[in-house]
Amino acid sequence: MQAKKKQAAKVVEAFDLRLIDWFKQYYVPIARVAIFIVYFYFGILKIFDLSPASPLAIALTQKTIGYQYFDAAFMTLAVVECIIGILFLIPRATRAVVPLLLAHMVMVCSPLILVPHMAWEGFLVPSLEGQYIIKNIAIVALAIGIAAQVRPLAHNNRSK
Repeated sequence: MQAKKKQAAKVVEAFDLRLIDWFKQYYVPIARVAIFIVYFYFGILKIFDLSPASPLAIALTQKTIGYQYFDAAFMTLAVVECIIGILFLIPRATRAVVPLLLAHMVMVCSPLILVPHMAWEGFLVPSLEGQYIIKNIAIVALAIGIAAQVRPLAHNNRSK
């Protein structure tokens, strides 16, 4: 009986190691595609005026730069989101796109503070729009994980 337990443990350990190796190998490409899908898809929805986030964006625009700039600002945001998505598919663009994503996050998360009546139903109870914003924490974590895999510039210069 003891031999069967040891054999089963070895099988589980071998499977565990293979699974971890697979995760290490494919984490970054999967994360890049995931960010591309979210950013490009949400950007395209805005371009075609199909975004469910439009009312929130209108409220934020009215509160900040003024409603008269909404169309231009919303279209710019849409195009920037598509560009961020595309750039995440290009490994060499990581150093440029991660700060762009973080700047974008500051803006798209600002309704939590600037238009709280739309982002919160009560104290620490987000509305559907608030939940939509809060999920951005996962996107930031993915971007940080991708950035953590970039070779340092000093390392790149030494190999030349």
